[in-house]
Amino acid sequence: MSLVNTPPPLFSKEEITQLIRDNYNLNITIRPLVSDIGQNFHIIDHSGKEFVFKIANPEENKDMVDMQNRTMGHIALNNKSIKAPRVCKTKQGEEIVQIKHENDLSYYARMLTFLPGTFLADIKNHLPDLLYDFGMMLGSMDKTLEDFYHPAAYRYWHWDLKNALDLLPLTKKIIEPRNRSIAEYFFLQFECMVLPQLPKLRKSVIHNDANDHNILIKGKEGKEFEISGIIDFGDMVHTNTICELAIACAYIMLGKDDPLDSVLDVVRGYNETYPLQEEEIEVLFYLICTRLCSSVTIAAYQRELQEDNEYLSVSEQPAWNILHKLISINPVQALEAFRKECRFEVINDQMKVKNKVRKERKIYIGKSLSISYKNPLKIDRGAMQYLFDDQGKTYLDCVNNVCHVGHCHPRIVRAAQKQAALLNTNTRYLHENIIEYAKQLNATMPDPLNVCYFVNSGSEANELAIRLANTYTQQKDFIVIDNAYHGNTSSVINLSPYKFDGPGGPGNPPHIHKVTMPDVYRGSFKSDDTNAAKKYASDVEQAINKINQNRKGLSAFIFESILGCGGQIVFPSGYLKESFRFVKEVGGLCIADEVQVGFGRVGTHFWGFETQDVIPDIVTLGKPIGNGHPLAAVVTTKEIADAFDNGMEYFNTFGGNPVSCAIGLAVLDVMNEENLQKNALNVGNLLKEGFEELKTKHDLIGDIRGMGLFIGIELVLDRKSLEPAKDQAYYIIERMKELGILLSIDGPLYNVIKIKPPIVFSESNAKFLIENLDEVLKEKRSQPA
Repeated sequence: MSLVNTPPPLFSKEEITQLIRDNYNLNITIRPLVSDIGQNFHIIDHSGKEFVFKIANPEENKDMVDMQNRTMGHIALNNKSIKAPRVCKTKQGEEIVQIKHENDLSYYARMLTFLPGTFLADIKNHLPDLLYDFGMMLGSMDKTLEDFYHPAAYRYWHWDLKNALDLLPLTKKIIEPRNRSIAEYFFLQFECMVLPQLPKLRKSVIHNDANDHNILIKGKEGKEFEISGIIDFGDMVHTNTICELAIACAYIMLGKDDPLDSVLDVVRGYNETYPLQEEEIEVLFYLICTRLCSSVTIAAYQRELQEDNEYLSVSEQPAWNILHKLISINPVQALEAFRKECRFEVINDQMKVKNKVRKERKIYIGKSLSISYKNPLKIDRGAMQYLFDDQGKTYLDCVNNVCHVGHCHPRIVRAAQKQAALLNTNTRYLHENIIEYAKQLNATMPDPLNVCYFVNSGSEANELAIRLANTYTQQKDFIVIDNAYHGNTSSVINLSPYKFDGPGGPGNPPHIHKVTMPDVYRGSFKSDDTNAAKKYASDVEQAINKINQNRKGLSAFIFESILGCGGQIVFPSGYLKESFRFVKEVGGLCIADEVQVGFGRVGTHFWGFETQDVIPDIVTLGKPIGNGHPLAAVVTTKEIADAFDNGMEYFNTFGGNPVSCAIGLAVLDVMNEENLQKNALNVGNLLKEGFEELKTKHDLIGDIRGMGLFIGIELVLDRKSLEPAKDQAYYIIERMKELGILLSIDGPLYNVIKIKPPIVFSESNAKFLIENLDEVLKEKRSQPA
């Protein structure tokens, strides 16, 4: 990749005045104009005629300057409707003059006619007719240039969109980590969705920078405007023709509330004069996003080189604002909108495909695998906290905690791609990844938790935790909390009252001892009882006594650090400490199941058990650990690990493989760089405050509970009797889905709305969720019967 690193020319006004007098025989007044890599001056001669004197950057050779001149001449000759500058010859008849500066560098310069008008960027309201005219002018220009040839156009240029991926290493110059991730995400989409298609698309010489500072209009504010010209041909290149429209659309979006809607008139106008091909429309949305990412990436890089050049960053913040909006737009929605403007048939076979998938799922997939919602979603893509269905609709994901740092986070995807291209094998060979990951994971744990085992799911992790505990204690009895869920294998189903007491469950195994769920809202001991923690913990003591009476011993007490399937139940302060005391007195172990709530989700701490000021003997990890990749872990003490080393080898074919560990490392890196634990705390607090306000307005809300971005809203028909509002809960979930918000139901009474989104969930997402929930709660079917 080659960026222009040579500073722009620095001729004084006096030097330019003399140069023009010598070469053009003009007496002038002069004013500097802003420029990117060159130097420009507004010139007025003694008769009042206006010109622009342009000095090229030293890295621009004479052929490149000549290409610009030839292009403007070609347009003037072949398309009278487009106003572009014309080249003025010197008194010697030359179009280009070579000038030297006192720094001994040579520069190529020329005089152009001045085009009057107002920049499109300076107009507040871009009315549809104006944008349509802009698109028509752009299409007309590209049609005029489709047969234009100049050898200098076949150059490498960093602003050529087909080279966008070369800018990826420069994203490290983007200071704000969340912004950097968005740029990397769109570059990844370019690589996957655009790059393979480019060889099939039309190519031609294009202007390549039809941004709103290069488009001139005439007219006055409040009256009808029209396009009056286009300037600055310095970025011209031979490339894919569709890039012209993509670049123009990228800048038209700036400052708009609805970026997609804002460019439809431009697309329609362009297509009117230079019809687009279907294959071009398919990549247009991605190219628009890519141009904006190229712009902010290059701006971040150039800021290091020219800190005082404000022109280089003129569009940077508006571009970031739009990129944060674009990441929530379903690409199918954009494609269908563009196709409609270009009068192509709207693709309407998605429903047929969806119905086929649904039908075949019933044939080939076990029916015990449930599907969410009455009308199931066919989700095709994801981006951070957003999911995209096949119909073009975007959903705010408030429930999928598996993709912890965001769906398709580029850092995670790249880590997987890179390591998968090198090696993936088992742990019988030495490899750095598993060691480095174990070290970094251990660094998040309190001592003496410092030995890791890697597996493929939370269920496997809890299965291994059972073996560790049973081997260490030589006992088999477990204490579990009622309504808990710990996984899908036979052994952990036995630890899960949510399953063994539920439909199709075998009932309570004799070696498993349930204790009361410490629910201070619905349980026997309420939140205003200062001794609630001790009273609930006394159930653990009673369970131990029962085990002893049966002349058996306790292996372990296993618990979710915040109960998930139990209804997002936060333990009363001191509950675990008191329970641990009883367990330790009889030599049992304490196992923290962090599969749902770990990795900073609770906000105040990295691990949920830390909120209770305890240190377990074993911690199990899953779901968020691999951001959607099948990765899980068990962390324990050296003493327990040594006891497990009893001669029976423990081997897990895929556990701890290099690809999985590379992904795990990337998740930890993203969490640290993007400060996501703090985000979970701040946004979680905002959500809880908003929900508490809704509680004062809607009697259906009985309780708000949770920590960070692990929140439950319990719905009741009556706040005194606490009769569960199950039907209303299901109605609300379905209605919120219709509004583009995905939620789910939890709790033994199926009346708790659970909120556990990817922890990139933003404050604006939180406000959107609260506002829509407020509206749905007002609806008749949300009310108690």
